[in-house]
Amino acid sequence: MSSSNLESRSLLDELRSFDKGGLFDLGHPLLNRIAESFVKAAGIGAVQAVSREAYFTAVEGADTGGVLPEITGKKKHRFPDLRGETNRTSLEALVKNTGKESMQWGLAAGMHSGLTYGLKEARGTHDWKNSAVAGAITGMALALTSDDSSHKQIVECAITGAAISTAANLLTGIF
Repeated sequence: MSSSNLESRSLLDELRSFDKGGLFDLGHPLLNRIAESFVKAAGIGAVQAVSREAYFTAVEGADTGGVLPEITGKKKHRFPDLRGETNRTSLEALVKNTGKESMQWGLAAGMHSGLTYGLKEARGTHDWKNSAVAGAITGMALALTSDDSSHKQIVECAITGAAISTAANLLTGIF
């Protein structure tokens, strides 16, 4: 590739090139798929955690005057440690909690992607059954990462994961 061609490529061209080769080449399609899913979802998880915290901070800082009671009610920050004594303490808590949430999102995406790929290779087909099993196992794993996982929560997360994954599989191609 010539240097003039490299200079004329746009950001959109760079993003399109990821569809062809992917972000990683770890030597096996399963590893590539897990790593890509993990990195993409972890980034989304980090953005979601920080934006949620910024929203709650802005809402608490605003004088609502009772206009938004459902927002300013009992449900506050998901990260209670962010109300540190100093800005440094709050920032450290934000980074720690954002990292934890990023890992959870990455774990879920990497595990689900790896399981669906493995089940497709093992069974020779990709259908709703693969999606249901992968969703259930991923849901259980996510429930186990929470601070207060109970038997009931693990079962509920497995059922929810299986249902969402199966619905996504069945709706693929309809819209």
